[in-house]
Amino acid sequence: MKIALVTDAWAPQVNGVVRTLQSVRAEIERRGHEVLVVSPDCFSSIPCPTYPEIRLALAGTRSVARMIDQFDAEAVHIATEGPLGMAARRYCLRRKRPFTTAYHTQFPDYLARRTGLPSAMFWPFIRWFHGPSSGVMVATDRVADQLRANGITRLRRWSRGVDFTCFSPVVTPPDIFFDMPRPIQLYVGRVAVEKNIEAFLSNDHPGTKVVVGDGPALAGLKVRFPEACFLGKQSGAELAACYAGADVFVFPSRTDTFGLVMIEALACGTPVAAYPVAGPLDVLDDVSGAMDERLEEAIARALQLKREDCLARAQKFSWDASAKQFLDALEPEDTAPAMTQLYAHAA
Repeated sequence: MKIALVTDAWAPQVNGVVRTLQSVRAEIERRGHEVLVVSPDCFSSIPCPTYPEIRLALAGTRSVARMIDQFDAEAVHIATEGPLGMAARRYCLRRKRPFTTAYHTQFPDYLARRTGLPSAMFWPFIRWFHGPSSGVMVATDRVADQLRANGITRLRRWSRGVDFTCFSPVVTPPDIFFDMPRPIQLYVGRVAVEKNIEAFLSNDHPGTKVVVGDGPALAGLKVRFPEACFLGKQSGAELAACYAGADVFVFPSRTDTFGLVMIEALACGTPVAAYPVAGPLDVLDDVSGAMDERLEEAIARALQLKREDCLARAQKFSWDASAKQFLDALEPEDTAPAMTQLYAHAA
């Protein structure tokens, strides 16, 4: 099958969406499928306001349509709700061709955090964008329930995986970790307001707090929390070493749809502390993570867990299974009459 993957999030961005798309692309190409990635690096782009690491493609519907048509795509998947996703959506609706979408990011919650407006104001856009999709791919049951409650149906399960050739308990920790007061509490991810990192850095549990990642909130957090260790972007073996060397991985976000970093940490044998919200509630079990509204309590309990149990939990996730779910979701369910009506009204 020839699959056009349209995404506003791609390298050199480093985040869970990009790692997911890259990993699944590799798996489905390994199965013999062809994948065209339509991403910002294919076009001129401008930095996203307040988040310059993210590039916004300057591409219209014609440019995106030309790429998809020249590739002779048999399936179109729209991964993001950005400019390229909008252009691909218009193309598909005008051509009356089915397409799938994915709900990777809790945009209503993210925008609420950034604007101070209620998240309910942003749900109409999410309903409008995903309404014509023949299958909205979603990572967890709780996020699926949230989407249904907000009027989004045709949901298809698409979980995540972890690369066990990279993330492993036997990786040697960074040298800097050996001189740090224990326990080492680790955060990995975008350093942005919606990730709630200040809750992690201000928790009262003793030890050393380490932040791996970059983003628009980094400079401010360095000023507010000078006692924390900020290591910047890490990837591959260096990132795995950070996971393996930590005593606990802290996931303070309340707005993620999954939290790929949690299973990467578990694959390195590191237990997870988090809030009891969507994402952690779906990924963790009682022997791999601890959840509590008091982050200090979750950290204290997570530190008592066995590292071998964490690894066993991570092994429940694989990119092979994720790729199979993705490919299955590309096959439209029997919704032809309803889709005809949607195409007539959604454009």
